Amino acid sequence: MYDASKKSNTIKYSINDFIGNSHAAKEIRMQIADLSESNSTVLITGKTGCGKEVVAHSIHNTSRRFQCPIISVNCAAIPEALVESELFGYEEGSFTGAQHGGKRGFFEMAHKGTIFLDEVDQLPYHIQPKLLRVLQEKEVTRIGGKTIPIDIRVIAATNKDLWHMVEDETFREDLYYRLNVIEINIPPLSERKEDIPLLANYRLDKLNKQMVKNVDSISNEVMELFLSYDWPGNVRELNNLLEQVRMRAEADTIKKSVGAQQSKS
Repeated sequence: MYDASKKSNTIKYSINDFIGNSHAAKEIRMQIADLSESNSTVLITGKTGCGKEVVAHSIHNTSRRFQCPIISVNCAAIPEALVESELFGYEEGSFTGAQHGGKRGFFEMAHKGTIFLDEVDQLPYHIQPKLLRVLQEKEVTRIGGKTIPIDIRVIAATNKDLWHMVEDETFREDLYYRLNVIEINIPPLSERKEDIPLLANYRLDKLNKQMVKNVDSISNEVMELFLSYDWPGNVRELNNLLEQVRMRAEADTIKKSVGAQQSKS
């Protein structure tokens, strides 16, 4: 058992933040707990907004690396021209504009901890062999030639079918197998609707702690609307909707007049 007071301040979520009493939610929390003694690479799959970052941080938080950083990288957010230098770093003078003393990449920053590669499917094809080498050799090569040993755990996430991308030759097969050592698949919210009341009340409680006006509950009529909706944006959409309707609530309960209007938009 670890001391929670020593957790890295880069950790945003714990296993208790993956909310739900559905079989799927319980199974995912069990998988996270089972990985606590492991250093295996994990691939988290699921639709956008289903909670992949929560799972990634929870895996790190329950592991032996919890006192060290987790570096979260959105692969889709890095301009293609900068992907190599941002991930792997560079030496001084390796290219025009390289900063004095060189620069550590995200993999070096995650040394002794975890790197979370979100939207790994967006990683340019020509960069994928370099990631494969990091996974195989446990070392990173900066632009400019310096090779540095690293001790990291890699967690990747995608909302795409990576094997389909392998078949289309847009994702390397060898990298796919290196990333997919252990897979955690998060079902969409439409397949675990029994979790919606818990998720909604958990989000409402968190919002109440952030705001002055207190809204204590969600009416049965609004909850019925929530349960009848398919939530294509998954948990993220539910969270965003609750923030909207909470702001518009005129009493301490979210009622149908507010919830119905928002759920149709």
